[in-house]
Amino acid sequence: MSDNAELFLGDNPFEIARKWLKEAQETEINDPNAMALSTVDPEGMPNVRMVLLKDIEDDAFVFYTNYGSAKAQELDASGKAALVLHWKSLRRQIRVRGTVVREDGDVADAYFQSRPLKSRIGAYASKQSQVLEHKSDLVKRVAKFGLKLGANPPRPEFWGGYRIQPTEFEFWSDGAFRLHDRFNWKSDVDVNTWTKVRLNP
Repeated sequence: MSDNAELFLGDNPFEIARKWLKEAQETEINDPNAMALSTVDPEGMPNVRMVLLKDIEDDAFVFYTNYGSAKAQELDASGKAALVLHWKSLRRQIRVRGTVVREDGDVADAYFQSRPLKSRIGAYASKQSQVLEHKSDLVKRVAKFGLKLGANPPRPEFWGGYRIQPTEFEFWSDGAFRLHDRFNWKSDVDVNTWTKVRLNP
C-alpha cells in the first residue's frame, strides 16, 4: 500500500477536495485557491487561464467572473469545463471535469458585496477580454464609476458566478521514483453515486 494511501480515504470526493484545499491554505505561499480553468471556443479550440476558486460546495466548485469575458461566453456556449488545482508545496493536484451552470442569485450578490470596494468598482470599469488601447482609459473609467456608484455599488447584471458540477475527479499525489498515486472518481448520475479506481501513474 502507498505511503500516501490515507490521503485518498473516504467515499465523498468533495470532502477530500475540501480537506486538501484546507491543508494547502496552511502551506501554499500564494493563492492556494488558484485553479486552471479550461474551456473551448465554438471551433473547439481550447482555452486555459488561472482563476480563483471561491467555494467547494457539496456538489460544485464555484468561481466568479464577468459574463462578457471570453471564458464566460465559452462556458455558456458549451455548458462544460475542466479545472486543475495544483499545490507545489504539497505535491498534490486535483483535476475535475463537469457541467456548468450560472450562479447569479443571492449567493452571487452576497459574494460581490463582500469584495473590497475598489474591486467592485473595477468590475464595472473593466470590459473584460475586450481590446484596451491604453491603461489610462481603464483608470479613467474606474474613477468615473467610483464617483457614480458611491460606497456600496450593487452587483452588475454582467458579473456573477459559475458552478462547475463534477462528473469526474482525479486526485494525484507525488510518489517516489515517479510512482505517483492517482485515483479517478466518476459519477453514476442515475443512482447518484461515485465509482473510484486507482490509475497507473
